Amino acid sequence: MTAESEYQILGKPGKLVEGMEKATGRARYAGDVTLSGMLHARPILSPYAHARIVSIDYTAALQIPGVVAVLTADDLPTRNQTASTRQSTVLAKDEVLFRGHPVAVVVADSEAAAQDGATAVLVDYESLPVVANVDMALAADAPIIWPNGLPKEGADLTAAHTAVDAGAETNEQSSSNVHEETHIQRGSVDQGFAAADAIVECSYTTASVHQAYLEPHAAVAEPELLRNRLTIYTSTQDQFGVRNQVARLLGLSRSSVTIVPMTVGGGFGAKYGIIEPLVGAVAMAVQRPIRLVLTRSEDFLTTTPAQASDITLKIGARRDGTLTAIQAKITLDNGVYPFTLGFLVGNLIAGYYKCANLQIDCSEVITHKPQTGAYRAPGAPQATFALESSMDELAYELGMDPLELRLKNAVESGDPMGEIGVWSHIGLKQCLERARAHPLWAERANVPNQGVGLAIGGWPCNVTPAAAICRAESDGIIRVYVGSVDLTGVNSTFAMVAAEILGVTLDQVEVVQGDTRSGPFAGPSGGSQITYSVAAAVASAAQAVKQQLLELAEDHFEARIDDLEIKDGNVRVRGVPDRTISIGSLATIAETKRGGPGPVIGEGRTAITNSAPGFTVHLAQVRVDPETGQTSMLRYVAIHDIGFALNPLLVEGQIHGGAAQGIGWALHEAMHYDEHGELLTGSLMDYDVPHIDTIPSIEVILVDNPSPSGPFGARGIGEPPIIPGGAVIANAIRAATGVRVTELPIRDETLWRAMQRS
Repeated sequence: MTAESEYQILGKPGKLVEGMEKATGRARYAGDVTLSGMLHARPILSPYAHARIVSIDYTAALQIPGVVAVLTADDLPTRNQTASTRQSTVLAKDEVLFRGHPVAVVVADSEAAAQDGATAVLVDYESLPVVANVDMALAADAPIIWPNGLPKEGADLTAAHTAVDAGAETNEQSSSNVHEETHIQRGSVDQGFAAADAIVECSYTTASVHQAYLEPHAAVAEPELLRNRLTIYTSTQDQFGVRNQVARLLGLSRSSVTIVPMTVGGGFGAKYGIIEPLVGAVAMAVQRPIRLVLTRSEDFLTTTPAQASDITLKIGARRDGTLTAIQAKITLDNGVYPFTLGFLVGNLIAGYYKCANLQIDCSEVITHKPQTGAYRAPGAPQATFALESSMDELAYELGMDPLELRLKNAVESGDPMGEIGVWSHIGLKQCLERARAHPLWAERANVPNQGVGLAIGGWPCNVTPAAAICRAESDGIIRVYVGSVDLTGVNSTFAMVAAEILGVTLDQVEVVQGDTRSGPFAGPSGGSQITYSVAAAVASAAQAVKQQLLELAEDHFEARIDDLEIKDGNVRVRGVPDRTISIGSLATIAETKRGGPGPVIGEGRTAITNSAPGFTVHLAQVRVDPETGQTSMLRYVAIHDIGFALNPLLVEGQIHGGAAQGIGWALHEAMHYDEHGELLTGSLMDYDVPHIDTIPSIEVILVDNPSPSGPFGARGIGEPPIIPGGAVIANAIRAATGVRVTELPIRDETLWRAMQRS
C-alpha cells in the first residue's frame, strides 16, 4: 500500500484556499492598504556608488503642493543606530556606499506629489573612490571599504535559510576587503591528486541575479500615538523577524510593534525587512500613516540580489571513476555588507559526493554595491554549476557515462555533509536511478546540434520551532490559526493536514493567518522549512482537538473511545450507523455544558531537531543553432526526493517555478554593473527574464523517500528545484556542441564564439 492510498485527503491534489481571491483580483496586497490620513513616501536614492554627502537642499521640494515633509537621517528615530546590514540601513548619514543607497525621503499627500518633491530635492555629493567589483576589491592598492572593521550590530539572516551552521574554520578579516575566509579540509588533496588517473580543472563565473518577483517591496506603517505603538502592513516572508528588527532600530519594545503580513506577490528570499524600518521610522517621525511602494527601478537598485561568484575547481579520479580529490577556490561578491555564505557554498561542493580528500577555500569580498542576500537556495546554484560542470568534464575525460560517474560517488545517508554533520535519510541515489531509467536519458540519440544534460542538486533545509492552534466551532467548522506567512499556498496544505486528521472535508477547514500579535510563533517562510515545521504543529493541534472530540463523544454515547471514529464531519460508533453526532454538536456541548471540559481547542508545538535534506536530479534537452549560438530548450525533467507530497499539486507547482528560475540563471539573468558601480540592468527592459515561450514543458517525477521527522514523511521543496538549472543546461549545451561554457548566464554570442574556437 502506498502512502497516498493510506489517506483520504493527503497525497492528492488539493485546491488553493486563496486561489479564487487571487484569480479574481480580490486578494489584498500591501500596496492596496489605504488608511485614514495616510501619506505617501518616495525615497531619494544615491546616484553614486561611493560619495560623501555634502549637503541636502529641499527648499524647493517643500514648495510643491502636497509635499508635507522631507526627512533626512537626523530627522528619524533611527538616527543613532548603526547600519550593519541592508535591513538596518534606513537613510545614509554622511556617506553613501552603493548606487541606490537611500539618502532622504519625501512625504506627500499623493504619490505624484511625493515624486515631484523627490525630483526637486538637491543633494550635493563629493565622489569618492569606488570598489565596484571583486577584482578591484582584491587589488593591492584597493581602498579599504571598512578600514575600521565591519559594523557588528544587526542580525545574521543567513541562518533563516539553512540549518547548516558555520562549523568550518572561518576567519574574519578587518584590514582588507575580504571580510571572511572559510576553509574546509579533509585528508590530503596532494595525495589525492597524485593517486588520480584523470584530473579536470576549470574556473567558473556566475553573475549576480535578482529575485525578479512580480510585486516590488511595499509597506504601510500606522503609528498609534497614545500607546507609542506601530503597526506595519507589509509584503514579507518573516513577520516575526521584521518585528524584531523594526523594534530594535526604532527603540520600541517588540510588543509595541505589530507586523501584519499581507498577500505576498513573490519573495524568493528577498523580503526580509528592507523597507519596513524606513517606513516605520517615517511614520513615527510625522505621526501619520505612511505608504511606500518601490518602483521597479528602485527595487533593482536598492534591494538584495544573489551573489556573483568565481569558483576554480579541480577534481581527480581513478580510472574506475572513484573520486580521489576535490579542490576549490571560491570568491563571493557580497556587496557592501556581509551576507556570509562561504561555509554553505563550500560544504555543498564538499557534500554532494564521497571523497576522502578535500581542500576548499572561500573568500567573501566587500564591494560598493548593495548587500547581496538570499535567492532561493542561496549559494547552491553557484556551487552546483561549478561542481556539476566539472563532474561532466571528468566523465568525458574518463570515457564514462556522466550518470554512472555520479551514481558511483553519490553521497548516501550517514555520509559527511562537507566538514560539518552528516546527511540524513537522503534519496540522491534513488533520484539518479529514476533518471537512468527515464527515456530522455536512456534513449538519448546523437542528433546534430542537440544534447541532453544531467545535473544533481541538494539542499540541507532548515527547521524552526513553530506553534499552531486548532479550534472546533459549533457550526462544524475547524479553524486553524498559524503565524507563518503563506507564499505559495502552504495554508492549503495546512487545511489538508487538519482535514485528514479530523475526518472532515476541506470546505470545513478555515486557516487563519495571524499577525505578530495574534498568530502563534513560526519561523520565516524560507529555507524550505514551513511545511516541515508548521505542518507538524498543525497536525499536533488537530490531534489534540480530535482527542477532545472523541472524549466528548465517549461521554455522549457511553462508549469506549476505541469504538469511535470520525468521518465526514461526524463522530460515530463503529458498526452502528445510527449512533452519530456531528462535530458541531459536540463543540456546542463543550461550550454550553457547565462542569464540562470547556471549548474544544488544541495547541500544537514542534521543535524538530533533525532537518530533512532534499535532493534532486534534473535532465534537460537543448538545441543550439550553430549559426547564432542561440540555445532553445526542448525538454526538461525534474526528479525530486520529496519524502511524501502532502499536496502534489502545490509540490509540482513549486518544482515548475524553481526549474523556470533555474533556466533564468542559465540563459537569461544578470545584474551588470560598470566600473563606477552603476547598475546597467536596472529595469525589466534591460534585465532579461525567461518568458513563457522560452520555458519548455516540465515533467515532474516525485520520489517517495519519507523523512522520519517530517509530518507524514514530508520534506521541504522550496529550494531544491532551482539548484541544478545552470549546470544541467550547461551540460546539455556541452553534449550538443562539444563546448564547455563556464560563465552564467550563457549568452548566445559567448557560446557562438566558443563554438568557433573549438
